[in-house]
Amino acid sequence: MELVSTVRHDGDGGVLDDLDTVRAANRWLQQQLDWLSTATGTAGLVADEELREAIVGVRRAVRALFARVVSPAPPSAADAHRLMPADEALSVLNAAAAREPVAPQLHWPAEAAPTAGLLSAEGDPGVRLVAALARDAVDFLSGPQCEHLRACHAPRCVRYFIRSHGRQEWCKPSCGNRARVARHYERTRAAGPS
Repeated sequence: MELVSTVRHDGDGGVLDDLDTVRAANRWLQQQLDWLSTATGTAGLVADEELREAIVGVRRAVRALFARVVSPAPPSAADAHRLMPADEALSVLNAAAAREPVAPQLHWPAEAAPTAGLLSAEGDPGVRLVAALARDAVDFLSGPQCEHLRACHAPRCVRYFIRSHGRQEWCKPSCGNRARVARHYERTRAAGPS
């Protein structure tokens, strides 16, 4: 969800891309330090243009597959007009996940419960990062939370979110407020002057 949420609304009807430049991609990577350390061992990674494009490619594929999940409801307005075809998105995502050879490892400290992890044979931290992003998307899309995925349709919002209760329609309360204000405005405008 963090990767997909790098596409967001600017508050004025436009769309911002938190990965639109190498500098912006590095800022996003800095914000993901905990995950990077745990999932990929790449906490000190600095992106270049090639890595930024690879990350954006995985994000495009995931957003296209998210659109497929929420269908027949409309996808996010940010990229509804330029979605990658689903079969291409699957190929991109699976190819990115396959770039890193990994083996499952069991960790079992003496006084703790066992945990599983992955041991990478890949030396390139950029490849490890892109593969980890793709694996996380594969895990999400094939897991139980996927059925709760929704696109927020509040005015100007472009986010996907995981519905936490049956009546949740928006990604956050401010989107709900914007949607209610827009509905009120439309009702009063349709009613005409008093």
